[in-house]
Amino acid sequence: MKKITALLLLALTVLILAACGNSDESGAEGNRKVTLGISGSDTTIWDYVAEKAEKEGIDLEIVTFSDYVAPNIALGEGELDLNAFQTISYFDEFVAEHKLDIVPIGSTVIAPMGLYSDKYESLEELPEGAQIALPNEATNMGRGLLLLQEAGLIELSEDAGLTGTAKDITKNPKNIELVPMISGQTPRAMADVAASIINNGIAVDAGLNPTEDPIARESATAKPYINLIAASKENADDPDFLKIVELYQQDDTKDFIIEHTKGAQIPTFVSVEELVDYQ
Repeated sequence: MKKITALLLLALTVLILAACGNSDESGAEGNRKVTLGISGSDTTIWDYVAEKAEKEGIDLEIVTFSDYVAPNIALGEGELDLNAFQTISYFDEFVAEHKLDIVPIGSTVIAPMGLYSDKYESLEELPEGAQIALPNEATNMGRGLLLLQEAGLIELSEDAGLTGTAKDITKNPKNIELVPMISGQTPRAMADVAASIINNGIAVDAGLNPTEDPIARESATAKPYINLIAASKENADDPDFLKIVELYQQDDTKDFIIEHTKGAQIPTFVSVEELVDYQ
């Protein structure tokens, strides 16, 4: 009888241990696990949101990428539940090109693009024939050209739109030479060019201050450059995913973003309908 009792106690212990250790895809203590991909290494803001999500029964796992391509491909192939790293204009261009079945489910911030230089402290100092590096992705290049136009360095044709190229430049009084490259390489190019156009998140990862360091910075109110949270189309109405959007858009998160980025990122919370209607 004692042997049977011991065996029963052993079996019960194994079951209890198994139950305690069985978090797998459900997350800790039965929470649902949700994976979210971002570009860049700074997870501070999303870690803040993840702490709030845990109290709502959601274990938010942040997956970092070093480029602007893989997070969308991973989401489209079902390897991620959500991603949050891109502007609506870039998103639309990428989804159309790659035929992905993903959609925006909420807005996050505007992160103004900047023109940075190791050699010059103002636009006026840029010399004749200055080389300027800029991202070569279609929407990022178009955005960079609009920044140069806003800075008064070039003029673009009226039909250049958001995806303009060097062919759309109609006036170039300083004969600036554009040097297109992958977005992630633009900070490293600063040593070799007069100036470099760098996306906000990439600038932060490179140790630059997007508020203080640029010699020119784009407008902070441009609707095409509102960033977003994306999901697969079939999961766009998932209550847990929409809860994450809600947690991101709460006032305390807004205050945390401003404090953490020192104003470099501007919380911009609009409806999905307004987000996609930027033309």
